[in-house]
Amino acid sequence: MEWIYDFKDPIWETIIGSFMIFIVVILLTRIIGLRSFAKFTAYDFAFTIAIGSIISSILTSSTSIVHGSIAISSLLVLTFIFSLLQRKFPSLKSLISNQPILLMEKENILFENLKKARIEKSQLIAKLREANVLDFSQIEAVVLESTGDISVLHKSSNELSLDDKLLEGVRTRSSIDKSQL
Repeated sequence: MEWIYDFKDPIWETIIGSFMIFIVVILLTRIIGLRSFAKFTAYDFAFTIAIGSIISSILTSSTSIVHGSIAISSLLVLTFIFSLLQRKFPSLKSLISNQPILLMEKENILFENLKKARIEKSQLIAKLREANVLDFSQIEAVVLESTGDISVLHKSSNELSLDDKLLEGVRTRSSIDKSQL
């Protein structure tokens, strides 16, 4: 039965450590702000993975709670500094963040942009179904966001039209390859 549970395992240390790390993460998030766990950029994604790795290392190895808390704090402060620097220096934002890319414009699939984004047409169609698109005429735009999410902007009535402000910062409205439609 040792493969299920070994009595030498420090189960109470793990439970108490989990609780303490949970408190540390909550306190630091309250101080630094919720943006620290947002998924806006590639470094936000890397940060979230690093935090998970640190927590795992604290709970499963000899890394102390204090050492892990300092590592988590350092990453949170680094994220905070990067967000301030991005606001102050827009060129830094373009270096570390992906720009959104237009995948569909109205009913037209932008195959060149799909190719650039390494998205298959079948994946795009699946996202349209998830967004409850019933007909291509409902689509105003489909955007691959900098987070990797796909946003489907569609209408349910003919009265609405897309506000161009919603596509600010979206990369390349390349020409549509008619032969692939």
